[in-house]
Amino acid sequence: MFERFTKDARDVVKSAFEYVEGGGGGGQCVEPEHLLLALLDRDGSRGAFALAASGLGEGKESVREALRDARRRAGLSRAESDALAGLGIDVAEIVARVEEVHGVGAMSGDRTDKRWWSGRSSFGRGAKDVLERSLRVALAQRDRHIGDEHILLALTMRPGVPAEVLADHGVTYESLVRVLYGGGGEAKAG
Repeated sequence: MFERFTKDARDVVKSAFEYVEGGGGGGQCVEPEHLLLALLDRDGSRGAFALAASGLGEGKESVREALRDARRRAGLSRAESDALAGLGIDVAEIVARVEEVHGVGAMSGDRTDKRWWSGRSSFGRGAKDVLERSLRVALAQRDRHIGDEHILLALTMRPGVPAEVLADHGVTYESLVRVLYGGGGEAKAG
């Protein structure tokens, strides 16, 4: 599949690995959040154009902050936190208590002591799903290659923190398809 990736898409994947290995994104596997962070760093690509045209040009730092907040909640989306609240579990209170004892960011998966894990970073299940969806998105749009815009579209299709954060900033699958292809977004690849 990676042979179909454009240089921009390969650069996004490489940058996502750098977020994991550099400790800036938390965890030991590339996850959808890392792919989104890498997309936010892009300039001059179709994905960067789509984000800017969707109104996210100046809001990138707000997206990064929302991803950091979600990571502090152990990666739970707002919908997941709300579902737990319905069961009487206050995620904010749990995070506050854990951070009181273990320090800020204790639930984020960020480890400053890397000795506990010495392997090479790999793709988590969520990132694999996003990359597979990006292929389906490209095929649905009749594109011959997978670009960073297809990764971005795939991120908006998958339930979770990246799609939620993007939607909160006005970036949805439908809005991206309108920007990129001038259509209504009806050719949604599942």
